[in-house]
Amino acid sequence: MSTTLSVRVEPEVKARLDALADATQRSRSFLAAEAIREYVEINEWQLQEIQNAVAEADAGDFASEDELASLARKWRVDAGA
Repeated sequence: MSTTLSVRVEPEVKARLDALADATQRSRSFLAAEAIREYVEINEWQLQEIQNAVAEADAGDFASEDELASLARKWRVDAGA
């Protein structure tokens, strides 16, 4: 099931969306809905990861100095330094 949503876009964006719709043989509505769905999924994921990181920081779950030094050594070796 779907619902209707009106969105204002710049004329250039609409023209590009029209061209993409023609090239992919999809409707403008399909492409716009897909773009919005992907945007929402990515931003939900990013927000959840930020919230998880803040919770870890609030709990004092940080890397130790030894862990950071080990990671720095690993990257120097991997980078060929």
